[in-house]
Amino acid sequence: MFFKKGNLVALAGCLLVLSILAAGCTGQQATTENEPKGAVSIGYVTWDSEIASTNVLKQVFEKAGYDVEIVAVDAGPLYQAVAKGDVDCTVSAWLPATQANYWETYGDDIVFVRKNLEGAKIGLVVPTYVTIDSIDELNSVKDKFNGKITGIEPGAGIMQNTEEAITEYGLNYELVSSSSAGMAAELRSAVQDEKWIVVTGWTPHWKFARWDLKYLDDPKGVYGGEEYIATLARQGLQEDQPGVYDILTRFSWTAADMESVMLSIENGASEEDAAEEWVNAHPDQVNAWIGTE
Repeated sequence: MFFKKGNLVALAGCLLVLSILAAGCTGQQATTENEPKGAVSIGYVTWDSEIASTNVLKQVFEKAGYDVEIVAVDAGPLYQAVAKGDVDCTVSAWLPATQANYWETYGDDIVFVRKNLEGAKIGLVVPTYVTIDSIDELNSVKDKFNGKITGIEPGAGIMQNTEEAITEYGLNYELVSSSSAGMAAELRSAVQDEKWIVVTGWTPHWKFARWDLKYLDDPKGVYGGEEYIATLARQGLQEDQPGVYDILTRFSWTAADMESVMLSIENGASEEDAAEEWVNAHPDQVNAWIGTE
């Protein structure tokens, strides 16, 4: 088939236009593929355990292509923020006992996604060289503890449990508010000098890997039994961002996983570096959470 010169020029022009349009579409598609899938905000309490889990989950979401903001708040405001939709989710809910009052207040407006860690525990903790084994023995050795229980942030559920324990056991002790880091510093100082100290404690926590510690028995059951850590989401997240919600439904790990991140931070790594180290060392688990396996 033969074309006249003018037709050939026209055909060449059409092909050039089509190639430019195709290139433009390809470039636009590549740009879209590289854009973030969306934004997700994660609320958390500043317990060492939740710092670890939240920073790991942040990097998981980033690997999945999301922009991530993490927001540190006390336990009460955290539940309120999830209930109001001010943050998308949290993996910091200690239930059924530790934060039961917050769940009772806000639970109707929050989506319970799943348990992300089982076998957690809270209570009063002492070094193993302390010669009592139960909370109901504390009054008999009040002077050795200087009549003080070293606590953490005043809004934490474990602090409310401890106030209840003081009442239920009739303890002549003062509960001293501090922070997770402050409690650990007091514990470190006491253990170094083999002084008696009682602190509000929970598992998982790196302190059990660092020092020889024990829980005091709780015959009245004030601190409850075995706890779990749960993932909560704002209402509507599953519909608005199904990819985010799906990752939350798959996220779970063990106490040993969490403690390895916590201990890395305690040994001097930044929160981000400790989380990145764990994520890089567990690609199969991370891919399973993302859903790429």
